[in-house]
Amino acid sequence: MEKNTLDHPGSRSPDGVRALVTGADGFIGSHLVEMLVSRGYTVRALAQYNSFNHWGWLEDVTCKDAIEVVAGDIRDAHFCRHMMKDVDVVFHLAALIAIPYSYIAPDSYVDTNVRGTLNVCQAALDADVKRVIHTSTSEVYGTARYVPIDEKHPLQPQSPYSASKIGADAIAQSFQNSFSLPLTVARPFNT
Repeated sequence: MEKNTLDHPGSRSPDGVRALVTGADGFIGSHLVEMLVSRGYTVRALAQYNSFNHWGWLEDVTCKDAIEVVAGDIRDAHFCRHMMKDVDVVFHLAALIAIPYSYIAPDSYVDTNVRGTLNVCQAALDADVKRVIHTSTSEVYGTARYVPIDEKHPLQPQSPYSASKIGADAIAQSFQNSFSLPLTVARPFNT
């Protein structure tokens, strides 16, 4: 049987591995939550706090009874330390994503995407998390200078959103380089 690439970085099976998914209330995050539960992970799902007590895409997952949902905000460092307790692996997807709105409120994007990532990485480091998977975006590459685009492609911030994600990637990578935080950066593309 092939080893799953999402298995815990160690020798044990994913059964009982405690995963935190930030941005779990989004489209990708909610589907990731379902997949992790189906593979035996114990999942804590972060939904952005709102006064309606609405969990976004998590409202429709089939595994609601099998997950712990916490409502909060990655901009709150104290909250990040609290949600990181007893976590083995972090899938960090929480971010502001609407590119057009980033032109209107760029400070919101820096605050959430950069400072929020700083808070997640610091809390993960303090909690001795085994791995952080930081989700970036293909937007960091801007308009392709060559194809296929690879990790060596220059970063080109063409919107406040993409600039904030470049900053978030740099913060995350600095925690790997400076503090040996086990980190993977994923940059999904829309195709």
